[in-house]
Amino acid sequence: MRRTALALTALMLIGLAPLGWVDECWARAGGGSSGGSRGSRSYSAPARPAPSQMSPQQRPAAPPPAATQAMPQPQRSGWGGMLGGLLVGGLIGSLLFGGMGHGMFGGIGLLEILIVGGLILFAISAMRRMAPAPAAPSGYASPGGYSSPAWRPDASSSASTATLEAPAAPPAPSDLDVGMRHVQQLDPNFDTAAFTETASDIFFKLQAAWTAREMSRVAPVLTPEMQGILQKDCDRMRAERKINRLESIAVRSVEVTEAWQERGQDYVTVRFLASLLDYTTDESGAQVLDGSQTDPVKFEEFWTFTRPVGPNPWKLSAIQQAS
Repeated sequence: MRRTALALTALMLIGLAPLGWVDECWARAGGGSSGGSRGSRSYSAPARPAPSQMSPQQRPAAPPPAATQAMPQPQRSGWGGMLGGLLVGGLIGSLLFGGMGHGMFGGIGLLEILIVGGLILFAISAMRRMAPAPAAPSGYASPGGYSSPAWRPDASSSASTATLEAPAAPPAPSDLDVGMRHVQQLDPNFDTAAFTETASDIFFKLQAAWTAREMSRVAPVLTPEMQGILQKDCDRMRAERKINRLESIAVRSVEVTEAWQERGQDYVTVRFLASLLDYTTDESGAQVLDGSQTDPVKFEEFWTFTRPVGPNPWKLSAIQQAS
């Protein structure tokens, strides 16, 4: 019984141990965690960026169109012309040197001359018919002077062809497009390129304030809630006499992924893909407590900015880690 009680107590201590564990690994502004408010979307995962279109080098090459070739004319067998010539020649020779041979030496009659002439004309006509007709070049009539009549579709086929060739309907606007239009209704000069520059400036300023452990430096670009969350973490680092140093910051991409309005506020979420040196030292900087001074860390975060609708200054309201 006593052994059972001890085993249960040990299991309870093991199960409760994680609850008392404190993460000492400071990772960039916000401690590498999620916090802040995104309005009605606070408890939903941030939207991922739309897949970028492939570059021309990445696009699969379309198969080359089949070369237009003239259809070969059916060739007549050479045996037909040869046999026909032999047949006609043999017949003429038979008449001249066979059954009519006597006429040549005893005088050729009118009837024989007419027969021979008719056979020669028949042989010439037969050989012409046997010879292949020359192919007419593209766009010209056939040697006979007649071209095949052009096919003309009737009214029903024309209507069906027009229906098939009608342009496809444009795709429905995305949630981001709709949100951007709403934001631009009261701020026509709002531009995503200019906004990503503003977001990048705030990003760098916040990292510097995080290392200094003083969020009052960037208070104008933070909502009161976000300033309180970040300053609480800075106060904790100061109490523990630690400094989270962020160096060699390189932002690889900045993309607007969401935009919407609610309760008189504009919201825009930006995805940051960046790398930096992230390490923690004591206040003197002599001892590295965590992280690396040489190996950069890559990370992906979603920062949401808000403002009253219209051309007003933007403030950071939330940081979310990529799931």
